Order: sequence, then C-alpha cells, then structure tokens
Amino acid sequence: MKIGNVDLGDRPVMLAPMEDVTDASFRLICKEQGADMTYTEFVSADALIRNISATTRKLHIEPGERPTAIQIYGREVEPMVEAARIAEAAGPEIIDINFGCPVKKVAGKGAGSGMLRDVPRMLQITRAVVDAVKVPVTVKTRLGWDCEHKIIVELAEQLQDCGIQALTVHGRTRSQMYTGQADWEMIGRVKANPRLHIPVIGNGDITDGPKLVEAFERYGVDGVMVGRASIGAPWIFRQMTSLLRTGQEAEVTTAEKFALLRRQIRESVERIDEYRGILHIRRHLAASPLFKNIPDFRATRIAMLKADKLADLEAILDDIEQNILPRVNKL
Repeated sequence: MKIGNVDLGDRPVMLAPMEDVTDASFRLICKEQGADMTYTEFVSADALIRNISATTRKLHIEPGERPTAIQIYGREVEPMVEAARIAEAAGPEIIDINFGCPVKKVAGKGAGSGMLRDVPRMLQITRAVVDAVKVPVTVKTRLGWDCEHKIIVELAEQLQDCGIQALTVHGRTRSQMYTGQADWEMIGRVKANPRLHIPVIGNGDITDGPKLVEAFERYGVDGVMVGRASIGAPWIFRQMTSLLRTGQEAEVTTAEKFALLRRQIRESVERIDEYRGILHIRRHLAASPLFKNIPDFRATRIAMLKADKLADLEAILDDIEQNILPRVNKL
C-alpha cells in the first residue's frame, strides 16, 4: 500500500492518532513493536498558528518512529492551510486531516466530526490543504453524523476528488461516539466502490489478531488502524502483525510487558516532569490488560493510579509483578 510516495508495504497496521495518548515516546514504542506507521495526537490549527507551546510540542517526531503523519483539525479554511504549512515544516511524511473526532468541545464547534454536517466546508478545507503542501494529504472521518445520515460512500469519492491520497474510515457515526460496534460492512462498501482509487484504511474495534486478519480478508481494506486497544498495551502490534504475516501470534512475556510500561513511565517523566509525567501515563496504566481480572486488586489499583512519585509507582509495579501476579498464576 502506498500513500503518495510513502510505501507502507502489504497490509500495513497503523497506530491511530489519540489525544493525550500518542506522544512521541508511545509512538516510537509502538513502531518498535510492529506498527507500520504512526500518527501524532491531533493538533489544533488555531493553537498551532498562535504558537501555543503545548501544541507545537506535538509536532516533534522521533527518527525511529517514521513514517509519521501529523494530524490537524479546525473549522476554517485559512487557519487550516496555515497550520498545514507549519506542520509540513516539521517534516512528517503525511499530513492527515481530522474530520472524525466526536467529542463535544471539538465536534460541537464544527471541527472534527462536526464537519460531517457541513460537507461543502469540509471539501473546501480539504482542497485548500492539499493545494497548500507538497506532502501527501489524507483524511480520517466517520460514517456520518448519525445513523440516518451515513454518507461515507459518496463522501469518500468527493474527498478523493479534492486530492487526498488515502482515507481512514472509523466505522461509527458521530452520534455513536465510541459506543456500540463499528460497522465494518459499511467500511467494506467504501472499499468496494469501483470509483474509489485511493487506499482505504479501516478503523474501529480491532482488539486482537483474529479481528485484524478478518478486517483485511473479509472487508478488503488496504490498511488497518488500531487505537484504543493499544493504550497500555503497545505490544499488541507485535502480537497482531505476527499473526497476520506468519499465522502465529508472537508470545510476549509478562516481564516484557512490564518493561514496556516502565519505559513509558520513565520516558513520560523525562519528557515532562515527575508529577505531570505520571499523570499523563495513568491513562495507560488504567487501561492496561496487565491489570485486568486480578482478584482482590482494588486497593492496589487505587494506590497505583494515585501514586505521584516515580519511586512509589515503581515499588507498586514491582509488588504486582513479583508478588501479586505469581500468586494469581498459581491459583
């Protein structure tokens, strides 16, 4: 699969852009674990052109994580064009436009999936961004605003006509947010459209290797994007891509998983500071499957998620790995 001149190989698996999740450290780890491409957290066009430091930091790309797309969002043409040029100067392989974020503070203001209610403006922004930069431009969006307005098949053609070089479809409407099941049949219809010639990337509910394989083999997509299942579990890319390419799921030991989480914590602290770095990483700790279904774990879990000192958090993880999990595994 190629996006412009960016060759991602056969049936690539990408790390989805996720706010407060896909920082440079996490992206690099996921790349090392088998992700074929990474995406930054989404970047506000308005904040970027105002040179807000918290936003400009999101443009940093580690050499080892490439190829990487910088994802931008906004609701006005001129700020989006200017933001695209600033983002291009940061050196990504691709600029991705977010027309899919469903959260109220974004969609409610007409950006993200809010654009699904103003398709002419969406197309105007897309065309202007494509014309403004030299790197390939892609779009990530949803099926439509709600179940009565699933417009993605027709919209995909319109976006292609604007010059985008790949389309990612999250198989939900904006009204669904992240509830219910992703509609992969609809994603498959987008891909099967004979008038669509750009790569189609499917996104939604890919949580394990068998689901990844099914996405490619049953629905025919060119690529698959994995999001929430990777939070607190970057090793999922090694497991899934191994099954996809060899027929056997790679074994990742508990020790390897703990080492990856500890690395995330350490690099988060080094990148920000101890207190805010630990706050940032709590979302990964809370979501990690390492801590699911452990009997009588509530008190330890609360302590882990309340710890605000690196030494305290490391001590809790040591106790979980060396004492709690071995006892559970003996049961």
